Amino acid sequence: MSTPVLLSLLLAAMLGCSGGAPYVWANQLPPDQTGDTYVIGSGDLLSVRVYNQENLSTHARVRSDGKIAMPLVGELDVRGKPPAVVSTELEAKLKQFMLSPTVTVTVEETRPTSVTVLGQVVHPGIYTVDAASGVLQALAVAGGFNDYAGRGSIYLMRRSPAQRIRFTFADLSHVEGSAAMFRVRTGDVVVVE
Repeated sequence: MSTPVLLSLLLAAMLGCSGGAPYVWANQLPPDQTGDTYVIGSGDLLSVRVYNQENLSTHARVRSDGKIAMPLVGELDVRGKPPAVVSTELEAKLKQFMLSPTVTVTVEETRPTSVTVLGQVVHPGIYTVDAASGVLQALAVAGGFNDYAGRGSIYLMRRSPAQRIRFTFADLSHVEGSAAMFRVRTGDVVVVE
């Protein structure tokens, strides 16, 4: 085999293995990134209770900028955070005004979860799914795989934190594991190559 042919084969192999953007396998994600914990999003209705301080307790809808307004505290960015984290942040801010505040934040009403499914599926599009849905459910509402789908090349793109997560159909269809337990969030994009 000649040197130019060997170099062209080597170059083709390297380009073929480069894939696309970097990704992380779903089964390698730490448990806190699989979506098991609900995170607050725009449009959610929150109940904020300050123990023994009814005048500070409130109901607040999360605005499109991800913030809520509270007495004494002012505006607080809550989007993308679990309710327990928001409770802790509020307690820290209220310590300026009272001895040892106890705050409970609960989500009374959630916004619909909207996910985009693209690529080699029967009906690509934007779908509203249940808040507890995973990648497998998102694929199901899009009609499943078409004849050209690679069952080992399923990716989810997430904006916050910015990441590209790879799944296989085999991992998604198991009852256990990070891939099967992974939950989609509003704004996620699922791509089947």
